[in-house]
Amino acid sequence: MTCRVTTLARLIAWDEAALVRLHRWQRPAMVKVLRAVTHLGDGASLTFLGLVLLAAGSPETLRLGALLGWSTALAAALAQVLKRWLRRKRPNAGIAGFSALVANPDAFSFPSGHTAATVALAVAWAGQGHWLGALAAGFAALVGFSRVSLGAHYPLDVMCGAVLGLLSGVAARVIA
Repeated sequence: MTCRVTTLARLIAWDEAALVRLHRWQRPAMVKVLRAVTHLGDGASLTFLGLVLLAAGSPETLRLGALLGWSTALAAALAQVLKRWLRRKRPNAGIAGFSALVANPDAFSFPSGHTAATVALAVAWAGQGHWLGALAAGFAALVGFSRVSLGAHYPLDVMCGAVLGLLSGVAARVIA
């Protein structure tokens, strides 16, 4: 039992230290760009994109909209259930003297819902167009990076959010 506790304590210490190191590199122009990326990866922006795709009405855009809806809804639901169950505090509440550079949507950080949703979308859209999956994957990586860089999440929150996104994206491909 002591070995598990020690390993967990080391992992959490690494997680906090990595966040603080990355957070120190921030510059005003970079913060503006990362805030925009984070905003584009939130639920409202993804919902708007889904509605645009569904409104376009072609069979291709309807498929993309369905994949977006299923993948992001599954990822968000899983992330919210885990957040409420595990209740890990956000970095600004868990690290003394730390300030996030973006408003947090809720009090809990593990796992990253933004990352889960955007990775789910990337997996769901992989193979749906010559460039669409790669574009969505690059965007998901930027969203994950932005969440840590802006101090909204620890690196492990983003990593676990990516795993949830992968699972949700695969499930969406089966469902839709």
